[in-house]
Amino acid sequence: MSLELNQSNYFSLEADREYFSVSQFKGFVECQAKAVAKLKGEHEESFGKALVVGSYTHAAFESDHEFEKFTAENTDEIFNRSGNKYADFITADAMIGTVKNDKFAMFAMDGEKEIILTAELFGVKWKAKIDSINHTRNTFTDLKTTRSLSQRYWSDKYQKYVSFIEAWDYVLQMAMYREIIQANTGSYYSPYVVAVTKEDPPDKAVLHFDDTRFQFELDYVEHKIDQFAALKAGEVEPTRCEKCAYCRKTKQLKDTIEIGELV
Repeated sequence: MSLELNQSNYFSLEADREYFSVSQFKGFVECQAKAVAKLKGEHEESFGKALVVGSYTHAAFESDHEFEKFTAENTDEIFNRSGNKYADFITADAMIGTVKNDKFAMFAMDGEKEIILTAELFGVKWKAKIDSINHTRNTFTDLKTTRSLSQRYWSDKYQKYVSFIEAWDYVLQMAMYREIIQANTGSYYSPYVVAVTKEDPPDKAVLHFDDTRFQFELDYVEHKIDQFAALKAGEVEPTRCEKCAYCRKTKQLKDTIEIGELV
């Protein structure tokens, strides 16, 4: 019997064991050993204050009630002993204000908030939590924060310099969300990203995607999913990246390395 997902259990270990998500898929791409350890409950990734800041920012666009509730539940993380907000949350407030004061950005984000959907794709079960979905316009929108709209990143996947959208696999995310929504509604919805930067003052943009971008991402997922599903089921042994925090923490040296291998 499938686990019925809700706001309380969506991020639970039980849900992650039953369902794939885009973030879990990306985790397997980054390091198989770490992804398997997380599913076994042997490793918990530390995001520091970044996760709280991200949730704080998203809560501001969910509803006033959710934002007030989140702030009250995370007072110690948000406010210092003097009662003032920490710098990261002051920056977040500026980003929130930048988006909320822009009619076009708010139009793009209009719709039902934090909608949970599931679907079976490529032979496995997937879950997704949509920031905002508009069934009248057949659109869905995700809020993303970034350092700069124009900063370039090298991508091994694409073998070229790319934007932050491609670097953090947001195209893949939109492609999969699009398929999951189609499985539930029978229609393909158009994805948008409302991007806001951490600069002072923040920059912003509403980003759309050419539909031709999605097939590459779907082929990429299909190419890897069988191996990841086997890893998740414990049928094969995971490989280690030897670069992430989990691999550094659990590393056991067995031999020397020549200095040319360091870079």
